[in-house]
Amino acid sequence: MAVEEGDYVEVDYTGKLTDGTVFDSSIEEIAKESDAYDEEREYAPIGFTVGEGKLIPGFEKGVIGMEENEEKEVEIPPEEAYGESGEHPLAGKTLIFELEVKKIG
Repeated sequence: MAVEEGDYVEVDYTGKLTDGTVFDSSIEEIAKESDAYDEEREYAPIGFTVGEGKLIPGFEKGVIGMEENEEKEVEIPPEEAYGESGEHPLAGKTLIFELEVKKIG
């Protein structure tokens, strides 16, 4: 069963800049290796309903069509992430996400 809009999914991810710098990960080991570790955070797959707009658009679009346990890398341009400009530290940046759908439904 492939992910469709409206599905609840749980996804492990690692977010990188185009130079390979890791800025976030749901995987504790990767966060620790890359200095993106936050000891107050719980490391686990992120759960969300596709299409509700709770995550950046490129992330949500990236999981559509994926199967459970499938891994994929997606490149998200600024307009599908945090915008071309603005206050967010990742505004104006192209983001690379390594995604793995852990659960559908």
